[in-house]
Amino acid sequence: MDKELLTTNRKALTINLDLTKYGTFAEIGAGQEVARHFFHAGGAAGTVAKTICAYDMTFSDEIYGKSPRYVSKERLMLMLDHEYALLEERLSEKRGADTEFFVFADTVAAQSYRGGNECHGWMGVRFQTAANSEPNDIIIHVRMLDKENIQQQQALGVIGTNLVYGAFFYYAEPEKFITSLIDNLSTQRIEVDIMEFSGPDVSRIDNRLIALQLVQHGLTNAVMFGTDGSILQPAAVLRKKAILVERGSFRPITLVNTDMMSCALSQFVQEPEVQGENIISLMEITMHNLLAQGKIDHEDFLARVDTMTAIGNTVLISNYSEYYRLTSYFRRYTKAMIGVVMGINNLLEIFNEKYYDNLEGGILESFGRMFRNEVKLYIYPMRKDAYERYVAKDEEDTSPNAGVLTQQILITARNVRIPPRLQSLYAHLLENRFIEPLYGFEETHMNIFSRDVLKKIKEEDDSWEEMVPREVASLIKERRLFRYDTPEHQVKVEPGKLEDAKSEDRSAE
Repeated sequence: MDKELLTTNRKALTINLDLTKYGTFAEIGAGQEVARHFFHAGGAAGTVAKTICAYDMTFSDEIYGKSPRYVSKERLMLMLDHEYALLEERLSEKRGADTEFFVFADTVAAQSYRGGNECHGWMGVRFQTAANSEPNDIIIHVRMLDKENIQQQQALGVIGTNLVYGAFFYYAEPEKFITSLIDNLSTQRIEVDIMEFSGPDVSRIDNRLIALQLVQHGLTNAVMFGTDGSILQPAAVLRKKAILVERGSFRPITLVNTDMMSCALSQFVQEPEVQGENIISLMEITMHNLLAQGKIDHEDFLARVDTMTAIGNTVLISNYSEYYRLTSYFRRYTKAMIGVVMGINNLLEIFNEKYYDNLEGGILESFGRMFRNEVKLYIYPMRKDAYERYVAKDEEDTSPNAGVLTQQILITARNVRIPPRLQSLYAHLLENRFIEPLYGFEETHMNIFSRDVLKKIKEEDDSWEEMVPREVASLIKERRLFRYDTPEHQVKVEPGKLEDAKSEDRSAE
């Protein structure tokens, strides 16, 4: 019986048979597939107050007002506002005392007759959890991955029904809500890259954690946060822009991280291919990194996002462990140049052939995918002592550079040791400027590592504040991020001296 309840038809019928739920379906684009499921299930007269499909732009504008784009969050919100206001205006007096009103709306662009368009859409549901209560909203952005229009319509009908059902029955269980969205679908057919909860009954839900769970459960491979912590639509941010991305743990973000991006950006803007292009810079964390401890620590994740956005960074969370998959993701949205900022350690990992056993063409196939369209790696140097510790686990090196490294202070893209069988490949990439050393770096920052910052925070060694940007240090102390000033590390103060201790703390800051 539980399995049957998960079918699309059963979900629609369950809502139809609940006489307390009553609302409107407003759909623009790809037919009225969601309403169709409710009509086909039977008993729709007890649920459907109205269906509307304002395809014509003039009609749509007259009903909902104008918005910059027809397939947009702004248009969706206008639809929800208008239709919900009508429900309340026309039906509150008659049945508001015993009815939970709702509006489902979507505005989508499915595969056109001529093809070649972006197939995506916004969907949302505004709903009450009790009669006469304030409504809540759940909205999502979807990308349709089927090749044929009719298949996309069918997928939209299923996920729309799942959205309505989940709003009523899973709104208090976000993780269950997320996984139920693709019941009777697959992630090969549809992608959900934005989901936002708002309203009195869902006010405790942090939409940043919702975005993280979309990646974690495979509904999308990447989500993005703006400098104000808001959830961004990747297509809107990345479209037709030159992209510069730095990958790291950022636990927390340090002065070396910001120095890497600053140096890379200075060189990136001088590239001939970037002239005249809009540029977006990103700080990226992979799911692999977030799962390094076995499971995701939500508090730790939010602390990383907060500290990065606090200093004006746009943040990307991705499921792309391999760099060639990351650059392929960016190619969905732009043909402009892509720059990838990394340290020597990451460069060595890229040249480790064990990571490409899953590719038929091995490392050559990986590099062919990564460098085929205006992609360049910007390499930040490493101090020799740190480098030697990093490569100590490897077998004795026999490269031509091996004998001279002991005389070098810094290891750069020009003197790094590469496995002998790959040296010719590396020389080709370096000579043709697919790989380029970074210049103008701050040497005093090169000994800074996030792990040392965390250790100093734990040990109450205030010198950690000199290792991170000033705004980051202030935020960590203010919000007690990364276990700063946790109860087990706080100094015990005699009751009568509490105010004196607070004063001393403030003056020390």
